[in-house]
Amino acid sequence: MGIIEALILGIIQGLTEFLPVSSSGHLEIAKAIFGDQVMAKESMFMTVMLHGATAISTIVIFRKEIMEILSGLFQFKWNEQTVFSLKIIASMIPAAFVGVVFSDQMESLFDSQILLVGCMLLVTAGLLFLADRAKTTEKGVSFSSAIIIGISQAIAILPGISRSGATISTSVLLGIDRTKATRFSFLMVVPLILGKMAKDLLSSDFSTSGESFLPIIVGFIAAFITGLLACTWMIKLVRNSKLTYFSIYCAVIGIIAIVHQLFF
Repeated sequence: MGIIEALILGIIQGLTEFLPVSSSGHLEIAKAIFGDQVMAKESMFMTVMLHGATAISTIVIFRKEIMEILSGLFQFKWNEQTVFSLKIIASMIPAAFVGVVFSDQMESLFDSQILLVGCMLLVTAGLLFLADRAKTTEKGVSFSSAIIIGISQAIAILPGISRSGATISTSVLLGIDRTKATRFSFLMVVPLILGKMAKDLLSSDFSTSGESFLPIIVGFIAAFITGLLACTWMIKLVRNSKLTYFSIYCAVIGIIAIVHQLFF
């Protein structure tokens, strides 16, 4: 994979991780367009690093909230920060279970499965369309809703289903305040991504040669910078009920992917 391709993939990842259009789906489509001939494990390594970059951008954007949560936890008291942290942990359980038990099956999905990506983009489009028509409330995240949102996050492991789109849409459909839904959606994924990165980097599953190291760095930086911009933008979009535009976009890209895979 060349530097230009890595740069483009990084920008795609940074934008689509936070915008509800499926970063994994777009990365698979982009790699198919580039005619990505690298080994599947190398391709997966690039994907993991790009997701790590956007996880770090999330930490930067929500650094104040994260510090408050950590400080509250280390006080070892039953306070608001502790309760919120436990809800984050509860939301992680479904995705962690799927990631551990079905790791090999999930990895096989990230190998130019464009037809699957197209179908799942249509699912994302439907979720966003419904969420944009949900009533606005000031309800917070409960433990039961955290589990349901976590199930949405687990399903969003499938390429083409937007993680942010699925979790935010599920939250809004459950009646949770849009701003709180966005905040919870972005914070709940950070521990999972960092954990997945640590697991993959410590394993011997990835093959990284010296010539592929520079493109990875370029992609990582591009994903981090665009992630900062997209995260800030997405918070405003959800608050102002602008998800329908992304629903239309996902539907169009999904249909194009399906038609191309079936007829070309």
